[in-house]
Amino acid sequence: MSSPPVPRPLSVAELDLDAPDGPVLAFRPAPGGPAVVPGDVYALVRLRGRPAATVVGTVADGEDPAEVLAALARRRLGQEGKARTDAERRAAAREDASASASAGAADAFTPPPRTSVVVATRERPERLARALDSLLVQDHPDFELIVVDNAPRTTDTHELVTRTYAERVRYVREDTPGLATAHNTGLAAAEGAVVAFTDDDVIADPHWLTALTAPFATDPGLGCVTGLILPARLGTPAQVLLESHGGFAKGFAPRLYDPARPPVDEPLFPFTAGSFGSGANMAFRADALRRAGGFDPATGTGTAARGGDDLYAFVAVLSAGFRLRYTSEALVWHHHRDTWQDLRNQAYGYGAGLTAYLTATLVRSPRLLPALLARLPRGLAHARTMTARRGEIPEGGVPGEHGTQHHPWPASLSRLERRGMLYGPIGYAKARLRKADTR
Repeated sequence: MSSPPVPRPLSVAELDLDAPDGPVLAFRPAPGGPAVVPGDVYALVRLRGRPAATVVGTVADGEDPAEVLAALARRRLGQEGKARTDAERRAAAREDASASASAGAADAFTPPPRTSVVVATRERPERLARALDSLLVQDHPDFELIVVDNAPRTTDTHELVTRTYAERVRYVREDTPGLATAHNTGLAAAEGAVVAFTDDDVIADPHWLTALTAPFATDPGLGCVTGLILPARLGTPAQVLLESHGGFAKGFAPRLYDPARPPVDEPLFPFTAGSFGSGANMAFRADALRRAGGFDPATGTGTAARGGDDLYAFVAVLSAGFRLRYTSEALVWHHHRDTWQDLRNQAYGYGAGLTAYLTATLVRSPRLLPALLARLPRGLAHARTMTARRGEIPEGGVPGEHGTQHHPWPASLSRLERRGMLYGPIGYAKARLRKADTR
C-alpha cells in the first residue's frame, strides 16, 4: 500500500465580501502571516466583516487570489443557502427567538460588561508579545488585561510585561505549575464581571472581546461563551493535518447549550464538552465560574493529567444550571504547533485530557454519575458512528470547511489518542496526589 501524500503548505488569508454574491471588499493575509503566494490558499470568508465560512482554492501564477477565492466563496455560500433543510431553518429560528428573549427589553446597544482578560503563559515572551499587541487594540469599551506567569524559570516574562507593557497589563506570578491553577489565579485577581481566557499563541481579531462578552449583558442565565479559532498558519504537514481533522474550530453556526433543553444531537450532553469550544477562546460570568468551583487544579497542561481543564469548566458551569453559547463572531487566530512530535504530543494529550476531565467531573460532582451512566449506551453508539468516518478520505487534498478530513489521520496518532484516554484517569489521580503533597 502506498503512503498517503504529504500535505502541502497553504497560504492563509481573509476575504471580505459585501454579500454572499457580492463584490470583494477586502483581501489580505491572515494577521501576522506572510503574503499570499501562488499555490493552495485557505481563506476565511467574511460578510461585511462577519465570519461566514472558509474556502480553499488553488491560485495559479498570474491569477488574482481575491477573485479566485471570491468565486469559490460565492459558490460555497450559495450551496449552503440552498442546502439548508427545514429543520435547520426551524433551529435557526429558535436560536434567533432565544437570543431575542434573552435580550428582553434591553437596548440593542447595551455595552458589554467590564471584562478581565487572562493570559496564562510560561517562557514564551515573543509569542506573548504578539498576543498582547492584538489584545490591547480590542474595541471593547471596558476591560483589563492580566498575564499570569506560570512557574517561571527566568524573568523574561516579568520584564516584558512590566517594561514594555507597563500600566497597560497587570503581571501576576503563580509558582505552582499547571494551566488550571494559573487560570484560577487569574480568576482570583480579576475585577471584571466577566473573565475571558485566551492563550499566548493567538492573535485576537479586534472585535473578539466585544463579540465574546456582549451576550452576557442581555442574558443573565448565561454562564459561558466560546468563540471561533482558526489557524494563523498552515505551513507544515503537522499544521495542515491538524486543521484537516477539525483543528480547534467549531464551525460558523451559532449555538446555545441549555441544560434545561438538552440538544437532541448530542446524546452524552453535557459530557460532550469538546463540542462546546476550546480554552484559547472562552469567557465566563465570573460569579458563575466561582460558584462552580473554578478550574480543577489537577487538570490541564503542566500537570500529570495533560489537559481537560477547559472541558471540566464547561461542564461544571452547565451542571450548575447556566447556559453556554458559541459564536463565530468572536475570532482568534491560533498558531498551531508545527512539528510531527508536537502533533504526537497533542494527540496523546487530547486523549488524556478527555478522560481526565470526565474523572475530575465525577470525583468532584459524584451526583452526575447516574446521568453519565444513563447516557452512555447512546453516547457510545454515537461515538462509533462519528469515529468510523475518520478513516475515510474525501476528494481533495487540503483542508476546507472545519473537519472535512481530506488527509487520512494516521493510525499511529489514533493509537496515541487511545493510549492517552487510558492514561487520563491515572494522570488525574497523580496530579491530585501531587497537589495534596504540596499543601
